[in-house]
Formats: sequence, C-alpha cells, structure tokens
Amino acid sequence: MEAIVAKSKITIVGAGNVGATAAFIALNERIGDIVLIDIIEGLPQGKALDMAQAGPIQNYDCKIKGTNDWADTAGSNIVIITSGMPRKPGMSRDDLLAKNTEIVKSVTTQAVKFSPDCFIIVVCNPLDAMVNAAAKISGFETNRVMGMAGALDSARFACFIAEKLDVSVEKIQPVLMGGHGDDMVPLPRYTSVAGVPLTEMMDKKTIDELVARTRSGGIEVVNLMGTSAYYAPAAGAVKMAKAILQDTKTLMPCCAYCGSEYGVGGCFVGVPVILGSNGVEKVVELGLDENEKVQFAASAQHVKDLTAKVEKLL
Repeated sequence: MEAIVAKSKITIVGAGNVGATAAFIALNERIGDIVLIDIIEGLPQGKALDMAQAGPIQNYDCKIKGTNDWADTAGSNIVIITSGMPRKPGMSRDDLLAKNTEIVKSVTTQAVKFSPDCFIIVVCNPLDAMVNAAAKISGFETNRVMGMAGALDSARFACFIAEKLDVSVEKIQPVLMGGHGDDMVPLPRYTSVAGVPLTEMMDKKTIDELVARTRSGGIEVVNLMGTSAYYAPAAGAVKMAKAILQDTKTLMPCCAYCGSEYGVGGCFVGVPVILGSNGVEKVVELGLDENEKVQFAASAQHVKDLTAKVEKLL
C-alpha cells in the first residue's frame, strides 16, 4: 500500500494584492495547502472561497482557507509575510519604515507562536530592513529567514534584457546583488543569455540603460498604476517557497544573512544563494571587481543604516 504523504502548509500573511496573488500562484503550482490570513474580516475568506472555486477549472486539489485567526495557521512549513503598506507615487521604500516595522513585529510574533519550525519569507518594504526585523523578532536561525527582493529585481532585469534583445526570457540568467532599492547592483558580467555573457550581447550604453531601468523598476510600476507591483513580487515569493518545500537547490538572488560573506559583517542583504530544504543553504560568493565591490558596499551600508533605525523601533 502506497504511503500517504502529508501536504505542505503555507501561510500567507496579508490578503491584499501581493498576498492573494501569491496564494493563487501557489495553488496553481500545487506546492501545498494555503492559509490566507488578514485582519480585515471577510477579505481573506472571500478571496479564499473565490480561489477554491477556481480549483475545478485550474485542476488543483490543494486546499485554501481564509481566516482572521492565527490558530488556523498552526504548523505551517512556510510563512510568507506580505502585509504592510504599499508604496504610492512620490514615496520611497524607506518611507514605509515605521508602519511596516510595527506590522512585521506583530505578525512575526504570531507566526513563531503557532509555527515555531517554519521558514519565513518577507515581501513587504523596505525589504532588507524588514527581513532583519523578522529575524530579530523570531530568534530563528538565519537560514530560516529571508527576503524575496532578489527574485523580483533579477526578474525585472531579465524581462528588460529579453525585451531589448527580442529573445526568450527563459534563456536569460540574471545576477543581481545588494539592497532592494535604488542602489541595487545588477551584475552584467555574470548575467548571461543562453550561456553567452550579456557584455558580449550589448554595448555598455545599452546595458547601463537597462541597469538604470531595473533599479527604478518598482517606481515605474507605482507611477503607472498608483500602487506597488504585485504579480511579480508574488511570483518571486512562491518560487522561493517552492525551492524550499521541494528541495530543488535553486540558485537565485534573495535577501539572506551575510556574516563574513562579501565582508558584510552580519546583516541580511541581497546575494546569490542556494535554496533547499534547509532554507538558505549557501551564500554563493562571486569574485567582484573593484567597481562592483564599491557599489555593493554602498548598498549594504544603506541596508545597515535602515536596519539600525528599525532596531530602535523593535
């Protein structure tokens, strides 16, 4: 008789644009049962019911429950934190610091209480500082707490490259480091198209234009529709959850803890990592040239400055 394998359980905190989209993507990826939690009564329940009714059309059998009660999240394998204020036109990610610190502190405390063995993936902004906050509040081992930003930023870089070259986005392997902000560090030398370095495919001027667009990719969306992006961030979070739950050993950029790596000295910041059943299983150290080192150091310092501000609010 074949053994019955228990489904994974994923809690998604926040039933807004990012959270609900992440839930729907996760259901379609069939990576486990979903609990969608929010403080607004009726919102997660209604969205969960809608998604459950899409199951017979999309042919997924994973369950989804909408709730306002943290007890329903007990025993989750993954907790994805999307709750928080989104950006509006004219706002920087840093403008969200105080309010979102309060939210992340509250939800992380509840996540740890009901799912003490979970992995935490943070999506809300300012991303790197919020990951550091979740790590401190949870007290978890650093491999169990991470942030989504690298998945999103590298996807934007890949999207813009594919558009410019008119090639399949599947053939592009983007590499990007640093904080989730205007000083992020796309690495054209390590980015390739079907194995060919990007620097062999484009001139420096074109690459610089794409790097600049990637750095402002978030505000470009905000200015167009009046609020933060949600399809791509949600997809990035689910990709990370899938890598952990299915132990795929996926190499991708994300916000992860760096001690001696890259000389960071103890902070969560965007770097290439391997994700598997133990969460962040390895930080991959690339050989950076002097210019890249300077850019990354400046980006990491910005993250440290924001983290210091968050520390005072915890």
